Amino acid sequence: MATTTDTKASFSAAERAAMKERAKELKASTDRAEGEAAVAEKIAAMPEPDRSLAQRIHEIVTEVAPTLVPRTYYGMPAYAKDGKVLCFFKPASKFKMRYSTFGFNDVAQLDDGTMWPSEFAVTALTADDEARVAELVRRAVG
Repeated sequence: MATTTDTKASFSAAERAAMKERAKELKASTDRAEGEAAVAEKIAAMPEPDRSLAQRIHEIVTEVAPTLVPRTYYGMPAYAKDGKVLCFFKPASKFKMRYSTFGFNDVAQLDDGTMWPSEFAVTALTADDEARVAELVRRAVG
């Protein structure tokens, strides 16, 4: 006998909204212009300091790896290679966290021995931090 689950009782309103947003993203085109517009819209809607951090990371990623396709990933700015999200910016405000993060998925070529970081906390971007982000993206793309 099959059972049904009431999604309203199982998931919070925020979780249901995230699932709807993700389903919309999966249906979206891989068109670069469409992805660029979606990322710009998400960044513009962020409160400070997330907006400034996301904008600067967007500039660095698109400059260093112009072949990556901007798109959203669970409502966050992200950059894909061959249709798979390589890196993403997770704003602190979205998850009510203490800091934002810049992260990489498993397609990123950042392997370093048997253990390495895949997400980095970001509270500000100094010139050294920007250079590190650029280098990480270069390595991740391969």
